[in-house]
Amino acid sequence: MKTIFEKSNGVLGITFTDEKEDLSFLDEKFLRKSEAGLPQVGELQAMRHYKELSDKNFCIEKGFYPLGSCTMKYNPKVNEMLASLEGFTNLHPLCDDSDCQGALELMYKLQEALKKITGMSAVTLQPAAGAHGELTGMMIVKKYFEVKGEKRTKVIIPDSAHGTNPASAHLCGFDIVPVKSNDKGQVDINALRELLTSDVAAIMMTNPNTLGIFEENVLEISKLMHENGSLLYYDGANLNAIMGYTNPKLMGFDVVHLNLHKTMSTPHGGGGPGAGPVCVTEELKEMLPAPIVEFDGEKYYRYSSMKHSIGNVKGFFGNFGVMVKAYAYILMMGKNLKEASENAVLNANYLKEKLKGAYLLPFDEPCMHEFVLSGEKQHHENGVSTLNIAKALMDENTHPPTVYFPLIVHEAIMIEPTESETKEVLDEFVDVMLKIAQEAKTNPEKLISAPHTTPVKRLDETLAARRPDLCFKSGIEK
Repeated sequence: MKTIFEKSNGVLGITFTDEKEDLSFLDEKFLRKSEAGLPQVGELQAMRHYKELSDKNFCIEKGFYPLGSCTMKYNPKVNEMLASLEGFTNLHPLCDDSDCQGALELMYKLQEALKKITGMSAVTLQPAAGAHGELTGMMIVKKYFEVKGEKRTKVIIPDSAHGTNPASAHLCGFDIVPVKSNDKGQVDINALRELLTSDVAAIMMTNPNTLGIFEENVLEISKLMHENGSLLYYDGANLNAIMGYTNPKLMGFDVVHLNLHKTMSTPHGGGGPGAGPVCVTEELKEMLPAPIVEFDGEKYYRYSSMKHSIGNVKGFFGNFGVMVKAYAYILMMGKNLKEASENAVLNANYLKEKLKGAYLLPFDEPCMHEFVLSGEKQHHENGVSTLNIAKALMDENTHPPTVYFPLIVHEAIMIEPTESETKEVLDEFVDVMLKIAQEAKTNPEKLISAPHTTPVKRLDETLAARRPDLCFKSGIEK
C-alpha cells in the first residue's frame, strides 16, 4: 500500500478562500521560504486512503483477541453513545455541584456499585488506568503506616506478578521482596512465612493469579499478613474471573485497584483511555485522594475533607467518559454480572482442555478466566519458538495471545478468551492452534518466517522499541 505522500498528485481537496492572505503583520523569520511538503489529494481519495488504513488495523470486531491478562472483551457500542450524550460531554469540571448533579449521581452510584462488587467501604475514581491505580494504592499503604508512626520499607510480590506491581511499589519508595511460587503455581506459604518481618508493609497479589489459578491459601495468607501488622493489596486485573462468586474483601484484602477498561468493558490501549478506581476498607478511607462523591439524601456533592488524603493523583475526577461506559455496562448486566465471570471461566477451561495435548501445560490445574501454555515442546523439538507461533496466528485472523509472560513459565503462551466469545469462535481457535502445532512438525520454516499475509512482516523488535522510525521522508519538500 502506498503512503499518502506517494499518492500525492497536487490536487487541492479543499480551497477555503481564493483571497490572498496578507501576512505582513508577521515577522519574516516566522514565514516559510518554501512549501510545507504536505501531500495533496482530492477529498474522496483522502477518505479512501484512511479507510484502507483502518481496514489494516486488528480489533475485537475483526477477529478473536485472546490477549492474556488484558481481558479484551467486546466493548458494547451503546456505551459509546451514552458517553457522548450532550449532558456529559458539555460539562466543565469546575462547574458548581448544583450544576452537575447528573454527573455526580452517576459517579456516586458507580462508587456504590464498585463497593458492592469488591466488598470494600470507600472508592476513589481518580486514577487513569490500572498501573496508576496500583501507584495510588501503594501511596495509600505508605500513608497508612506514616500516620501510624511505623517505618515499613518492604513490599512482598509473588514471582508471577504483573510487572507493574514492583514498579508501582518501588516508585513509592518500597524495597521489593519476591516470594516464589509452589508446584501448583500459587504463592509458597512456607517461603512467605520466612519473609515476614516487622518492616513488611504489604503483599501485592492478583487472585486468580497471572497463571489463571486461584490462590487457594489466600485466607491463610491474609491471616499471616494481618498478624504481622501488614496490609494486602489486590491487583484487580483479573476481577473478570470472580465477580459475584467472591470478592477481595472476603479474601482479606485491604486495598483494591480495578481496571474498568478490562472488567467493565470499556476500550483501553489504542482504543481509548482507561480508568483504575481504587477501593479501600473503612480503615483506609481517610487516605483516599480528594475529592470523592457523597450524597446527603438530597444532593450529590464533592467531598474533600479526608484527614490524611494523599492528595490528587489526577486532574479532577479522572477519565469521566470511561466511568459512564463502565456504569452503563454494570446496569445492563445487572444480576447477570456474575454470568460474565462464569462464562469466562468456562471458556478458558474449555480451551485449556482442548489444547493441553498439543502444547505443554506447565500447571495442570483447573483455571479461572485464563491459562498459560508453553511453546517449549515446539521450540525444543522443531525450533519453533513461542514468538513464531504468535506470528503464525496473525495469518489466521487471530490476534496473538500474550507471550513470554508470566516469566516463571518458559516460552509462555497466555490465553484469555473472555466471556464474550462463542463456542464456534473458540473451536476455530482450537483448530488454528492445532494446525500450527502440526505445522511445527511438518513445515517449521513456514512458522519461523511468519507472518506472510500482514502489511508489515518481521520487525527488529528491539530497534522498533528503542529507535522507532515515525517520520516518512516524502522527497517532495521544497
